Amino acid sequence: MLFLKRYKIRSYEMGLYFRDREYRGLLGQGTHWFVDLLGKVRVDVVSQRDPWIVHEKLDLIVKSGALTDRAIVLDLKDHERALVWIEGRFSHVLPSGLYAYWTGQKDVRVEVIDARNVRFEHEDLKVIARSAAAHAVFDVCTVKREHVGVLFIDGRYVDTLAPGLYAFWKGQADAKVVEIDERETMVDVSGQELMTADKVTLRMNAVVTFRVADARKAVSQTDDVRQALYRETQLVLRAVVGARELDFFLTDKDAVAADIEENVRRRAGELGLEIASVGIRDVILSGDMRDLMNRVTEAKKAAEANLIARREETAAMRSQANTARLLADNPVLMRLRELEVLERIAAHGKLDVVLGKKGLTDKVANLL
Repeated sequence: MLFLKRYKIRSYEMGLYFRDREYRGLLGQGTHWFVDLLGKVRVDVVSQRDPWIVHEKLDLIVKSGALTDRAIVLDLKDHERALVWIEGRFSHVLPSGLYAYWTGQKDVRVEVIDARNVRFEHEDLKVIARSAAAHAVFDVCTVKREHVGVLFIDGRYVDTLAPGLYAFWKGQADAKVVEIDERETMVDVSGQELMTADKVTLRMNAVVTFRVADARKAVSQTDDVRQALYRETQLVLRAVVGARELDFFLTDKDAVAADIEENVRRRAGELGLEIASVGIRDVILSGDMRDLMNRVTEAKKAAEANLIARREETAAMRSQANTARLLADNPVLMRLRELEVLERIAAHGKLDVVLGKKGLTDKVANLL
């Protein structure tokens, strides 16, 4: 008959019975007959193998109380979210709204979370964050090893995060994580044109080794802490070198480096950094200045050599004067000295002695 409608409900199905667009109840397993003269009967057969009840008139079904003891009903407020597990496996995350899940065929577990706590913390965070639906409701970030994350919520500092996985509810607040590398790194301050106190221009290359000691301060004090350290080191180099003359700078570079490091360390502390070392790598003078320095060095060395020669001459003359005084005071020593001279002369060739003056023979004989 055209006015008699038949609906068969299987064991894993449920019928949603409507008459004249009004919900009338649930139809369980079996065959159901309806007389419908005006075409006002409607039965939506849904499978309970898919626990999630999706229907345009879910609110009417829930309001009737027909789902009591048959389904889990959730009415999530604006600040609430729900985590859904089906058969012990995480399935999805629900935003605010009305939901219902059949409990007859599959094991369904639901956990309601207050999203006003913007940071989401859960023992199964890794599983939840990997799900396809997670990115619709979470902002997920990972802080890498040897890094820390500085967490700001609505522009206000909240916490410093250790390496790991983190998730934040979308739509509740503006959560931002700034990742900071805590390993030692270097800033190369090269090609700095500097002028000494005596108006000599030189070029200096320096290197600064540092690490982040206070991540919050490093993020809050400046938008780019590495660039800030570079600028501060430039200013310190100009101040330290500009207060010294070139000669002092070249003769005591260790003291200059120590002064530079002390000033950089103090300013770096204000930026949340810890300085490991500051070193002067190269000092480059202009070509003219190098030539001048070479000439000065050459003149200094020549003067030092001349001074040494004069000192040696003076010492030799002083020795000769002392010898002369000693020989004058000791005639016998003088005779021995004369014999030594004759012996050296005779040893190197033939010695001819010519005696012309009377009495000279006796003197030579006495001498020999």
